[in-house]
Amino acid sequence: MPSSDPSATRPLLELRDVHTHIGHYHILHGVNLTVPEGRLTMLLGRNGAGKTTTLRTIMGLWRASAGTIAFDNAPIQARATPDIARLGIAYVPEAMGIFAGLTVRENMLLATGPGGFHDRRLERVFLLFPVLKAKWHQHAGSLSGGQKQMLAISRAIVEERRLLIVDEPTKGLAPAVIGHLIEAFQELKRQRTTILLVEQNFHMARSLGDDVAVMDDGRVVHAGRMEELAADEALQAQLLGLTLGAHQ
Repeated sequence: MPSSDPSATRPLLELRDVHTHIGHYHILHGVNLTVPEGRLTMLLGRNGAGKTTTLRTIMGLWRASAGTIAFDNAPIQARATPDIARLGIAYVPEAMGIFAGLTVRENMLLATGPGGFHDRRLERVFLLFPVLKAKWHQHAGSLSGGQKQMLAISRAIVEERRLLIVDEPTKGLAPAVIGHLIEAFQELKRQRTTILLVEQNFHMARSLGDDVAVMDDGRVVHAGRMEELAADEALQAQLLGLTLGAHQ
């Protein structure tokens, strides 16, 4: 695996030789992953490579059986999920976790601290996703798939966070909605938000990624700059079984 770029900012999140067992199954086999502060890191790989397991292990939803997970240089692999979240790490799972019977406002309120909404943060959300303001008092179950994804991401950023972890936000969405999500993540990047993003849409990966790690069989088998992977079709085929150019 290539060494880290010395010009990169300091690591905010680091996984060192992380193993995860789920029951009798050994899923992660020594994952090494670095997420630099203020950058967007793409986590790519074929289905079943271990990407979602890696995210869930970071959040303590599944316990690492060996190795170290460090956030801001402090180990977190033994901490409970609520404690990890309180460090400023937000997680948007693939299933989104929307409460269909609650309104958009009520879903958002559940993600805030004791003081409720902060006007500046809420305005930031509405600038990214204006449709949520229009549907503020509508039940979340009545939203389209893309709007539910916007709500899930908005819940993650309605409070100040140090790291945003998102699992396959474009899965099953129409191209126009994907384009809107790309614009929203580009704006979060301009705000220097640190993001770890799992994605199967390779146009989105190339458009957004600063750094990339590719997983296979429970390990990170490649790490480097996204622009370098995007320019090397032979490496794409070797690592992913396809080329980014074929997925515009």
